[in-house]
Amino acid sequence: MKVTPSTNPTVKGSADWFTGDTYVDMIPAGPAPSRLGAGNVHFTPGSRTAWHTHPLGQTIFVTEGVGLCQREGDPVVVIRPGDSVFFEPGENHWHGAAPNRFMVHIAMVENDDEGINTTWGEHVTDEQYNTAPTA
Repeated sequence: MKVTPSTNPTVKGSADWFTGDTYVDMIPAGPAPSRLGAGNVHFTPGSRTAWHTHPLGQTIFVTEGVGLCQREGDPVVVIRPGDSVFFEPGENHWHGAAPNRFMVHIAMVENDDEGINTTWGEHVTDEQYNTAPTA
C-alpha cells in the first residue's frame, strides 16, 4: 500500500484541449505496470473538451453538476452525478458542462504500448455544442 499526500496543484486546462475555463486535479496512479491515468476535471458553465479519442477507451464518472457528452454522429446526451460514460477505443467524442451549470467528473484512461492515452482533434464549435438538449 502507498498513500500519496495531496501535493499536486490544480492546473488550468489547456486552451488547445478545452473551450472555456476548466481545471484539473491529477490523481496519482500506481507505478508500472499500471497504465492508468486519472484526473478530477472541473468544468465551468459552457466549457467543454475538444473532440478527441483514446486508444484504449475512456470512462468518465460525474460527481457534481450537470454535463453534456456526445460521440460523433450521435445526439448530445445530458449527464448527471452518479452517471458514468464509457467511450469505446477510437470513438471520437467530447464532454463538458451544460451551458448554465458547473460539472465535475473523474476521467480515467489507460496508456497504450507507446504511452499514448489521448489524441486531440478540433474544438467543438458553438453550433455543435448548442444542439444540446435542455439540461
